[in-house]
Amino acid sequence: MSVSESTATNALEELAEEIVVSADSHIMEPTDLWVNNLPPSFKGKYPEFPPRNAIGEKPGGYDPKARIEEMAVDGVSAEVLYPTLGLRLFALEDAELQEACFELANDWLIDYCNVHPDKLVGVPSVSLYNIDNAIKEMERCKKAGLVGVLIWQVPPDHLPFTSDHYNPFWEAAQDLQMPVNLHILTGFNYSRYERHGLDIYRMTVNQKLADAANTLFDLVFGGPMSNYPDLKFVYVENEISWVPFYLHEWDKYFKRHATRAPLPHMKKLPSEYCNEQFYATFFSDPTGGRLLDWWGSDTCMWSNDYPHAASTWPHSRQVIADELGHLPRDIFRKVVRENVLRLYDLKLGGVNA
Repeated sequence: MSVSESTATNALEELAEEIVVSADSHIMEPTDLWVNNLPPSFKGKYPEFPPRNAIGEKPGGYDPKARIEEMAVDGVSAEVLYPTLGLRLFALEDAELQEACFELANDWLIDYCNVHPDKLVGVPSVSLYNIDNAIKEMERCKKAGLVGVLIWQVPPDHLPFTSDHYNPFWEAAQDLQMPVNLHILTGFNYSRYERHGLDIYRMTVNQKLADAANTLFDLVFGGPMSNYPDLKFVYVENEISWVPFYLHEWDKYFKRHATRAPLPHMKKLPSEYCNEQFYATFFSDPTGGRLLDWWGSDTCMWSNDYPHAASTWPHSRQVIADELGHLPRDIFRKVVRENVLRLYDLKLGGVNA
């Protein structure tokens, strides 16, 4: 056994008793959920989407009882759940159709989580074309036991996050203590289209990062964070190692340009807003893992992306040991469970934030 293999084995053994919570996992909605259940007036409007590559995905995505068994295999005690097929619905341009689709998806998610509510924690999807309706759906889902709210990560051009359109929604989410979650592949970006050749790589790496950075820029510099200081924003599946670089650069140029391009609403540095209000999940980011004892220990959250083919299941604990086992134990515990428990105010078998 090599030195590196021995170190990884020791880390795995040392961490065996630690409780682990995934901050980003997924359900797999039935492919006919919307076609079968939409009112007749919408059925002809529901678009055809490119098929998903479902090779390697697990039955627990649609069967919550099977999921609990598969979580035990992976050594994970609870999971925060996001859509799979529903992610692409954020690109719908028909507001009423999108609202109807999300209501059906949220009802299915509520039923799924109710099978084991202390282990399965759902995040509802909300349409932001009509803000009054968005707030009503957020309130309904909170009463049903769901946490946070999922919105598009890339909004349509006519509704940028820098506009006042969202202000009542930000305020309501802040008052309800519902963190606002933004997941990759949602909204008006490359995810709407089939990708071929070089674009498969360019879009899923370069463009994905550009989308994430640009949206975070708007949330910080455009006012949502400074105007709603108790509101938490969560980046989901964008990984983390890029974030401290951008924060450093934003701070540097904010200081440099503040006199000629003043932003009166910003009373603190960009990094200070993010350190207080911005959370991020990751599931395999070795570079990010090496940064966590310097940056992000209070706001970054490990995840397994189960049941997708790219998931760390069933080797999540080995991945954690390899990529996070070097961390001081107090930071390790924050990243693999305490931050997510605190963010969503979750209770887990006597362990909480």
